[in-house]
Amino acid sequence: MTRTQRCGVLLLLIGSAVCLAAVPWVLTDDYDWIAHTTSEAAGQGVEGAWLARLGFFGYGCGVLWLALARRPRWGRVGTSLFVVFAAMMASAAVFSSRPWTPGTTFDVVEDVLHSVAATAMGFAFAFGVVAVGLRRRRVPVLTRVRDLVAILASVAMPTMMLLASHQAGLWQRAMFAISYLWFAAETVDTGPADSSSVS
Repeated sequence: MTRTQRCGVLLLLIGSAVCLAAVPWVLTDDYDWIAHTTSEAAGQGVEGAWLARLGFFGYGCGVLWLALARRPRWGRVGTSLFVVFAAMMASAAVFSSRPWTPGTTFDVVEDVLHSVAATAMGFAFAFGVVAVGLRRRRVPVLTRVRDLVAILASVAMPTMMLLASHQAGLWQRAMFAISYLWFAAETVDTGPADSSSVS
């Protein structure tokens, strides 16, 4: 990756993270960032939802740019999975979920499309990290640990969101934070491309 590409991807990732972190401050007081998810913050008819949607879209654009730039290192499979992740993240900005307020009218089809995009996004991230990890050869232990944490988080965090639904927003934000850090680390990594022929 060139320095310009690294800077561009990092700006998109940071800008996206700032948008999602700032969302609770532009929503109504009954939004609880521990209980309510970012998807709900971007929900249909929610005042201020544009900020969360902007965060989703920026995240998708950043990962798409990174995936295309890292194709020689990530290989066809890893790159394809992260392109899917990016597309689904952008789709989450286009198709909004139901709002968190009970009794509010919403479009069921749009809510389902958002859920499909979010689910596909989670699988694409987990399998993408696995695909990239399998291509790595002589890398620092910390890189292996980073991959392992990302994979475990992609499984454990959604499970915790189901088991502790009153803390769904907290667990989802933890999962987002780990994915942001993984992509940021991949962006700034200036090591030589792997020589593996696995694709």
